[in-house]
Amino acid sequence: MKTLTEFIMEGQREYKYASGELTRLLNDIGTAAKFVNKEIRRAGLGNVMGYEDQINVQGERQKKLDVYANNQFISALRAGGQCCAITSEENEDIIAFGNPISDKAGYVVAIDPLDGSSNIETNVSVGTVFSILKRLSDVDYPVSEKDFLQTGDYLVAAGYVLYGSSTVLFYTTGHGVNGFTLDPAVGSFILSHPNQRIPDNGKIYSINEAQYIYFPEGVKKYVSFCQEDDKNTDRPYTTRYIGSMVADIHRNMQLGGIFIYPGTTKNPKGKLRLLYECNPMAFIVEQAGGAASNGFKRIREIQPKEIHERTPMFIGSTKMVEKAEEFMKLYSGEFRE
Repeated sequence: MKTLTEFIMEGQREYKYASGELTRLLNDIGTAAKFVNKEIRRAGLGNVMGYEDQINVQGERQKKLDVYANNQFISALRAGGQCCAITSEENEDIIAFGNPISDKAGYVVAIDPLDGSSNIETNVSVGTVFSILKRLSDVDYPVSEKDFLQTGDYLVAAGYVLYGSSTVLFYTTGHGVNGFTLDPAVGSFILSHPNQRIPDNGKIYSINEAQYIYFPEGVKKYVSFCQEDDKNTDRPYTTRYIGSMVADIHRNMQLGGIFIYPGTTKNPKGKLRLLYECNPMAFIVEQAGGAASNGFKRIREIQPKEIHERTPMFIGSTKMVEKAEEFMKLYSGEFRE
């Protein structure tokens, strides 16, 4: 059995894609994920359910586990010294660590510490999503938001952790996608999904159809297409929507499918954040052979203008994403970027 640490170090030697700094950074994230996993596993027994008395930058009331997860990743990355700053869903501004070691670090991290946290009380899977970028600023100058405002094509690494029936960590550094399952007996992530690939087509579409009346016309037409009876194209498809983006995309990675979080008449840019939700998941899915789009262009080509910027997202099996884009371009010009 090969552990996450062993695998990363082998990749560093074999592919020359990782410096020792990046290797340590990925290991720090894996360590923090173990602490978050431990707390989630005993959530019903400890005082970690419910809400804090504060609102995050998204205007959402923070849950106790949101705050706990955010603090764990901040602490791990600060202590590791390989990252000079992070941006998180839970913080309005970037967090620059500002100590002699991290000030010289060459990487910044964008992270959603606990995706799908509204599902915690009902014991439904939740996750963590992260992306790693090389800083743009000279190490002799303070890090700033500009270091994060890079397109997804410049990601050095990205990954997600899914806290479900088992806890898994999938990541890429641009050389394919590999998945690791946490073995609670030894406390290590063990390689379980080498060279993960996503089928180029599938039968699952994941979307919150309760918002149907607010969807752009292209999304409505695509949903109707998915529901049509057509034996030649193996339709109708099956709807599966968990409400945790990481869990929905992870399932489609295994089985083939598309996850859609569109813009709506209420929220034309959707609700998913470009830097720490869409870009990292797009990098992973593309490296597994899939596709990710805002309906009109690749997610990773979008130039971010602010750290909490939002975008619609269509992500999953390539043929399904391309078909959804056809409907968007034909019927939904008013939602074009």
